[in-house]
Amino acid sequence: MGYEKQITPKQLETLRQVEIFQKSRCYSATIGELAAALNISRTTAYEHIAALREKKLLVRSTGKARSLRLTKSGERLLEQADEYQTAQCCGDSDTEGVFLRGRVSAGYGIEAVEEQTPFSLPETFGSSEDIFVLQVCGQSMIDTGINDGDFVICRSTQIAENGQIVIAMLDDEQATMKRFYIDKKAARLMPANDAFDPIYSTTCHIQAVVIGAVKRF
Repeated sequence: MGYEKQITPKQLETLRQVEIFQKSRCYSATIGELAAALNISRTTAYEHIAALREKKLLVRSTGKARSLRLTKSGERLLEQADEYQTAQCCGDSDTEGVFLRGRVSAGYGIEAVEEQTPFSLPETFGSSEDIFVLQVCGQSMIDTGINDGDFVICRSTQIAENGQIVIAMLDDEQATMKRFYIDKKAARLMPANDAFDPIYSTTCHIQAVVIGAVKRF
């Protein structure tokens, strides 16, 4: 996206809520108020705030309930995010876009009828507010057809069903893409490559589910 610092969509939303509170109410939000505004738990809100403070986008005074504020870097990042979204909405882009020109058979053939309609990720996969793209680093999901360097299309959510491919945040603040299962005592994050071991966690947080993939041949 060209932002100065790379953050997750949820962290960006948290940063924006801090700004909204400050501008609309003239005082800082508490963790509880942020959690309610974002519809997340206090624990998750605290984790987002901690990550933003580590990236020097937020600062907080010790011992004060209402002391969260954006740093200059945080303000600049939100400005860049707003500029990017405006450019996307207004069609301000260096490319001419991609067009859907019809269908092609992978079987015995179908009638060739050419169309010319713009191809849009939000129209294909859902609301643009919930959809984002990540580039894959690593080979742990190759048996699903997702390889190193591919791009996965993700939908932001904190809930996943057994068998879905998810983006999960682990305790050490590392994000990983795996197939998600709920076992009796822990979440099981399964790779799709026999060279990798499953990950078992009782504290991982679902950030998104993978709903599509784009690859370059």
